[in-house]
Amino acid sequence: MDSQVKFLPFHAINDFMLDEFRLEVIRTALGGLDNLPAERRSAINNQIKRLFKIPGFRNSAAAPIALKIRNAVPVFEESPVFAAEVLAAWTDLHSELANQVHAFLTERGWPLLPLDAPRTHLPGFLTTWPRAEEFEVLVKAFREQHPDTPASDDDISLMVAWLSGRLPLDLVDAAFETPAE
Repeated sequence: MDSQVKFLPFHAINDFMLDEFRLEVIRTALGGLDNLPAERRSAINNQIKRLFKIPGFRNSAAAPIALKIRNAVPVFEESPVFAAEVLAAWTDLHSELANQVHAFLTERGWPLLPLDAPRTHLPGFLTTWPRAEEFEVLVKAFREQHPDTPASDDDISLMVAWLSGRLPLDLVDAAFETPAE
């Protein structure tokens, strides 16, 4: 039996996102920098300085937000560190949804880190996902519990993936399989 735990780097989330939604997530995260804790804001700005090349700006973090957003898409698609920071910022800016999804998944028996755990320090997403818990099933059940949520189906699905630290690559029949000791 394979006892290796598999991880996908954080930027693998791109394979599960529509282009328009990716842009919306990036726009929300970068547009909300002023509303984030100093540590998160600094981490994102450091990534922008290091990874972005915006013509006319020696320090890309000083560029107008529209230029940063436009230049962020390819970096989000290629950099696991930047993708993780953007997802963490997006989650911080959707704290009510994060609380609701965390409680929802906990009730369903999902093994989760505490809500405030620094997920950006993880090596990536786990690849196992319970077959019976497809995104559509989870979104429907979440909406039944929270019928007044303004969150889109994509928002709910992304929050599930980020908070669970999982992407549905290896579907398993059991609720959750753990590697053999």
